[in-house]
Amino acid sequence: MLPEHVKLLREYNEGLDKVEKPVLDEQKYEEFNEIICRAMEDNITLQFIYYQKGEIKKFLGNIHYIDGLKGELRIISHASEKCILKLVNIIEIEY
Repeated sequence: MLPEHVKLLREYNEGLDKVEKPVLDEQKYEEFNEIICRAMEDNITLQFIYYQKGEIKKFLGNIHYIDGLKGELRIISHASEKCILKLVNIIEIEY
């Protein structure tokens, strides 16, 4: 096979694993807002399920800061890992 064909096959296979970003309604965002406020008030650990570059990922941690201007959450895990999530990329928040 030619190198060009190999490259195209790799790109095609990578594209098969990608998923489309789910569309959420306003009610879901209101639910997120309530959960976030309660978690910050009581220092509750949350699991965030979010969309990033065609993949669905998870992150477990406590909310450190909300940046309303940028629309971001700054989260710190128990292992002191930091994660910055865009609010528009969050799909689900669970206790």
